[in-house]
Amino acid sequence: MRIYSEQSLRYFEFWSGAKDRASLLSCEELDQVEAILEDAYPDGMSDTEINDLFWFDFDTVAQWLGYESEEALFEDRESEDDDDEESDED
Repeated sequence: MRIYSEQSLRYFEFWSGAKDRASLLSCEELDQVEAILEDAYPDGMSDTEINDLFWFDFDTVAQWLGYESEEALFEDRESEDDDDEESDED
């Protein structure tokens, strides 16, 4: 039996490696990815397809958000964390 549901990526329950990657994105970035996915997949995607995209093809997600690669997004988030730590020390 197949059960389809409509929900926002903001509330999607990612698992395994996709969960770690999705947690790097803001709600606004998830909304941006969601809009792209709605255009690219007008009939929708399965839970597994969404999770696999974030887990195994996060380069594509990062590029949709304006980064050259997954690594560039990771580096950007690490530098934001470093900036936050410096602000906390002030």
